[in-house]
Amino acid sequence: MTLAKTVGAFLACVASLLAQVTNDRILNSSREPQNWLTYSGSYQSWRYSTLDQINRTNAQSLAVQWVFQSGSLGQFETTPLVIDGVLYGTGQDNRAFALDARTGRAIWRYQRSLPDKIQACCGMVNRGFAALGDRLFMATLDAHVIALDSKTGNVVWDTVAADYRAGYVFTMAPLVVKDKIIVGISGGEYGVRGFVDAYSAETGKRLWRFNTVPAPGEPGFETWSGDSWKTGGAPAWVTGSYDPDLNLIYWPTGNPSPSDYGTERAGDNLYSNSMLALDADTGTLKWYFQFTPHDLHDYDATQTPVLLDADWQGHQRKLLIQANRNGFLYVLDRTNGQFLSAKPFSQVTWAKEIAPNGRPVVAAGSEPTVTGTRTCPGALGATNWFSPSYDPQTKLLYVSSSVECDTFTGAPQKYHEGHDFLGSIYVPAKGEKTSGAMRALDPFTGEKKWEFPYTSPPWGGALSTAGGVVFGGDSEGNFIVFDARTGIDLWHIQLGAAIYSSPMTYSVAGRQYVVIPAGAALFAFALAEK
Repeated sequence: MTLAKTVGAFLACVASLLAQVTNDRILNSSREPQNWLTYSGSYQSWRYSTLDQINRTNAQSLAVQWVFQSGSLGQFETTPLVIDGVLYGTGQDNRAFALDARTGRAIWRYQRSLPDKIQACCGMVNRGFAALGDRLFMATLDAHVIALDSKTGNVVWDTVAADYRAGYVFTMAPLVVKDKIIVGISGGEYGVRGFVDAYSAETGKRLWRFNTVPAPGEPGFETWSGDSWKTGGAPAWVTGSYDPDLNLIYWPTGNPSPSDYGTERAGDNLYSNSMLALDADTGTLKWYFQFTPHDLHDYDATQTPVLLDADWQGHQRKLLIQANRNGFLYVLDRTNGQFLSAKPFSQVTWAKEIAPNGRPVVAAGSEPTVTGTRTCPGALGATNWFSPSYDPQTKLLYVSSSVECDTFTGAPQKYHEGHDFLGSIYVPAKGEKTSGAMRALDPFTGEKKWEFPYTSPPWGGALSTAGGVVFGGDSEGNFIVFDARTGIDLWHIQLGAAIYSSPMTYSVAGRQYVVIPAGAALFAFALAEK
């Protein structure tokens, strides 16, 4: 590289560190395909980019451009942000970093000092930042919400959300909505009482909280027997979506606790395994839809809600699409939560179908027993927390999916604060091989248009682009580029470690990059320069 180019790149990096992320920029993120300003790429959570430099005709020319080592072992689950040439990411053990997005060179690093013996399911992970103004926002394993100066990585404010010693942790990437930082707690495996919080981006003060397990006197409390609500779970540990026109935040919730033994928590157990529509200003519940009432198989509904405006049976509707862990692909009206459709997209034995009222018709004999019951999908679900992608060109939803049935056992378990609270053991069904696939689904009918088989259940999500390609990764460490219309493997590379995240893309100086974590490293790819 010439000296002029080096100086120019340095000045561009300095200028980007001074850039401000505004609400208008996030709202209109499609105007800035060179950047990635929020966890799912946009408030609609499509994880789609209009960048098309990498396409189906040249994907075979991709090459590694840089590799950044996170400095810690464990699952590397971040989706970085890119803001005007600077990449901001989080890592294992609540590490964080800012990199030159063109070269991968570190600008600053942050390492949170964590207490001993944090109970975190599943792993000491963090999935990313949110950004507003000149600040980055992170939710931590010891249940704090913090703001960092994006120029230096220094802490601006630090707010305690809950007591980590009781099993409360954060692993998700926050969502910026107006002047608020929205976060959801993890810890459903430890008998916590779940919540969704909003904090002031300026001061760190908590502005509202919605408890996902209602207390006595609150609507929904009658769906919990005895004192089971106190340890009810219903964590909210995956980043939601937002409709600015309706001013509604859509946030999914997880399993009730204990996850697989329900005798002592009789009832539907609201608002576990639900989609919540919350007023962004007040946190008031506007509507909810429960996917799996009285869950007995750990079927968290904490999968990314995808927002689409489309024709539905002859009428234009505001829709919410979710490929759910329980094996069904749901379509809801996101203005009011009306159930419209649910179709299986993987092997399902726990329910015969979803009735017209949206409730599952549970199959007889599917509940866990002392001797064990084979049920599909298994506890890890037909899909899990990793992100799907919606491509407006193909009008397809791309979902990383698992094929696994488990043998579930259930038994009473006494609650002990800070200890796991599952009420079960579940293992892959004896003699059956687990597998997975990248699936392209019609989001309205659930029809499978194509699938690419994986050797084992995947933990990596999807990214689609205007180049007519879909990016994905498997548990064997293969990073793959698919033809978005056919599912043909256009190119792949072995990264040497399992992929536990979803790809993202950006561009610097007119060159498109795609980034994916694998093992303890962050890999950046672009077309090879000629």
